[in-house]
Amino acid sequence: MHQPPTTRFAPSPTGRLHLGHAYSALFAFQQAQGGRFILRIEDIDSGRCREDFVGGIVEDLAWLGLEWQQPVRRQSQHLDDYRAALARLDGMGLLYPCFCTRKDIADEVARAGHAPHGPDGVLYPGLCRHLSAAERAERMAAGQPFALRLDMAAAMAVAGRLSWHDVEAGTVTATPELFGDVVLARKDTPTSYHLAVTVDDALQGATLVTRGRDLFDATHVHRLLQALLGLEVPVWHHHRLLTDDSGKRYAKRDRSLTLQALRQAGNTPEDVRAMVKVCA
Repeated sequence: MHQPPTTRFAPSPTGRLHLGHAYSALFAFQQAQGGRFILRIEDIDSGRCREDFVGGIVEDLAWLGLEWQQPVRRQSQHLDDYRAALARLDGMGLLYPCFCTRKDIADEVARAGHAPHGPDGVLYPGLCRHLSAAERAERMAAGQPFALRLDMAAAMAVAGRLSWHDVEAGTVTATPELFGDVVLARKDTPTSYHLAVTVDDALQGATLVTRGRDLFDATHVHRLLQALLGLEVPVWHHHRLLTDDSGKRYAKRDRSLTLQALRQAGNTPEDVRAMVKVCA
């Protein structure tokens, strides 16, 4: 028997929710009818996240008439889950410490005379990939800051051929190599978006991951991490991005279009639903 889906809305508390967030939240809520709708707060970036924005997220969603399963998962309270995932990948020999600064990477790209690009920009040229174990240990013991990167070639060799399913795009062949050796953790940020969202969706039982089309490419990496970590594979639905009349995406800097501002201007939840064209 087909089970109703579990969906989630996972904002970062770095500003008030705007119309684009409203569309995404209402879309996920609508898709979960008969199933479960989850709210997750992605607050790993301690430098940008603020507690008052967490309260604002809850306030805005409740005003829209949404209800979600309790408790709300906050990433900052579950760092051990990400450390466990990193330890598993490290035990498989798929991680390596990268001591490069942005300047180091830029200089190497300039010396090479070309710069392969991926969805996130210039691909990491692999400067630290071939450091010896002794040199890695020595530099770490000396306190040099480093990031943990996934050895993409080794990871793909372990995982083999992969695919994933999007409601609109159909079956998609996974090509995570487009991202190169992605960063999965840094000293000041103990997990990356790629790792955290993959672990969280599995732990929370998300079976239908709804999010904007701007994150379509990231799913290639998430599918690889699921395979490496032995996690359940959901279905994805990458929905359209809400834009203004000029075709520009809504952003947190558009303060006049936050749900808080719209509410204070006298708009009702029904008005906002009409603006984003998502039915109740």
